[in-house]
Amino acid sequence: MSYEAEYAKKLTTPEEAVKIVKSGDWIDYGWCANHPLVLDKALADRMIKEPDLTDLKFRGGVCLWMPEVAKIPNAKERMCWNSWHSSGYERKLTDKRIGYYIPLRFSELPRNYRDNIKHVDVAFIQVAPMDQHGYFNFGLSATDIAAVIECSDKVVVEVNKNMPVVLGGHEVSVHIDDVDMIVDNGGQPIGQLPSGQPSEIDEAVARLIVPEIPDGACLQLGIGGMPNAVGAMIAKSDLKDLSVHTEMYVDSFVDIARAGKLTCAKKAIDKGRQVFTFGAGTQKLYDYVNNNPAVMAAPVDYVNDARVIAQIDNFMSINNCIEVDLTGQVSSESAGHRHISGAGGQLDFMLGAYLSKGGKSFICCSSAFTGHDGETKSRIVPTLTPGDAVTATRTNLNYFVTEYGIVNLKGMTTWQRAEKLISVAHPKVREQLIKDAEELGIWRNSNKR
Repeated sequence: MSYEAEYAKKLTTPEEAVKIVKSGDWIDYGWCANHPLVLDKALADRMIKEPDLTDLKFRGGVCLWMPEVAKIPNAKERMCWNSWHSSGYERKLTDKRIGYYIPLRFSELPRNYRDNIKHVDVAFIQVAPMDQHGYFNFGLSATDIAAVIECSDKVVVEVNKNMPVVLGGHEVSVHIDDVDMIVDNGGQPIGQLPSGQPSEIDEAVARLIVPEIPDGACLQLGIGGMPNAVGAMIAKSDLKDLSVHTEMYVDSFVDIARAGKLTCAKKAIDKGRQVFTFGAGTQKLYDYVNNNPAVMAAPVDYVNDARVIAQIDNFMSINNCIEVDLTGQVSSESAGHRHISGAGGQLDFMLGAYLSKGGKSFICCSSAFTGHDGETKSRIVPTLTPGDAVTATRTNLNYFVTEYGIVNLKGMTTWQRAEKLISVAHPKVREQLIKDAEELGIWRNSNKR
C-alpha cells in the first residue's frame, strides 16, 4: 500500500478519533506547540455530551492556550491536567486544583516515559504534514514525543499545514506505520509566546551579563524577560561567532542570527547548527526555523544532557529564579506552596556549563518586588520561604545577578556567600539581611557592610 493510500485509510474526523478515549484513561498531549487543537475541542464536546466519561488524566507541558477539556462544567470532578512544566495557563489550573505538577529534571523526561510510566492509553499530537517518505515531523517540539509515542496504545496525529518542519538528528518525526489515526486540523494558527518588552531591571541585569560573554561562546537562554533582554542586547553587541545549544528556542535567537552573530562555527559538536529541544515565540521564529538547515531539533535527553553540554567550550547558561537564600539555594519553580513553573533544564545547564571549558552559568532575578501591602520584598532571603522547591542546590550556583551587581559564589564559604549575596540585594533590605545572617551564624565581624 502506498503512503498516500495508507493516509486516506487512516484519515478521520476529530469526533471519530476521540471515541477511542475511555473513562480512566491517561491521555498525552505532547509538549507546548504540539498540544492538539481540534482533537482537544472534540474531546471536550464529547465530555459535555457524555457525563459518564470521567476520570480522564492528561499530560502536557508549557501550554500556549487553555485546554478545552479544562473548560468543561465540573472539570475538577472529571479530569485533571498534569504538567511537566507550567505556563501561565497551567498555573491557573493548579490554582483551581485541576492541575498538578510532575517534578523532574527535564533531561530525564524521555526516560520517565520509557522506564517509569511505560504505558499511555492515548496520544494526541499536533504535527507537520506527511512527507514523501511517510513521516510526520514533530515541528517545534522534539522534546519527548518519540518516547510518548513508543509508550502509547493509540497514536492520533493532528496534521497542521502551518506547523514548521524542523530538521534534526533523531527522534524528530513519526512514520505513518506507527500512527493509528490521522486528523487534519484545517491549518489552525500555531500558538505563540511573545517575549514582551524588557523592564529597566531586565536591561540592567543584561548589561552586567553580556560583558562576561566571550566571542565564540555558546548560548542557552531560559524562559522569561531577563534572558530575553540578554539576547536582545547580544544582538546589538560586537560579539561574533556565537553558537546556540538551548532547551528553548526563543525570538531573541532569531534576532541574534539575523544580526550575523550566530555562525555555530566554534562548536565541537553539531557544528554549524543551532540546537534546541522545543521552540515557542512569534511567527518570526516559526518562519525562521521552518526547513532551515542552520537549526536542529533534538530530544531533550540529548539537548539537556550535562555530558553533551560539557563538550561545548565557553558555554553560557542564563536563567531566571524566584528566590535565593543567603547560602545560595535557588528556588525557580514555586513561591512557597504555590506552583509557578517547573524545574525545567535549569540544573541540567548549570551542571553542564560549569563542566564546559570556559563555561559559566548565570542565575538572575530582580533584587526585590513590591508586595500586595506596598512593601519592598527581597528575593534574597535568609532562608527560603516554607514550601519553596529547591531547583538548584547551593553547591550548583555559579554567578548570581541582580540589577545591583554580579557575584560568583563558587569556592565561597557560607559567610562569604552571605556577604556577596547581600551586596547585590536591594539597598532597603541589606541591613536586615546582615542581622539575619548574624542570627544564622554566617556573618563574620570582618565582613564588609
